[in-house]
Amino acid sequence: MSRKVKSVRVPKELEHLNLSGVIRECEKFLRDIESATLLRVQGNKEAAEALLKARQSDLGRKVGRLVHEARVLHAKQHDQGSE
Repeated sequence: MSRKVKSVRVPKELEHLNLSGVIRECEKFLRDIESATLLRVQGNKEAAEALLKARQSDLGRKVGRLVHEARVLHAKQHDQGSE
């Protein structure tokens, strides 16, 4: 699977967003969904649900951090340009 993003429109504040990092986190999440499915098939429903719940919050936190970092970088560059 190619990890390059060729064209995406994003707000100016997010032009420095690490899209490869976002995609990487989504790939990890998909692998965890597969693992949870296997756990459920094997009869361990509680473990499957715990894995998904933990991974969903982890994914949100990591993507949120990437968005925050992009906005901080944009703000720093914007402030430097106005001086």
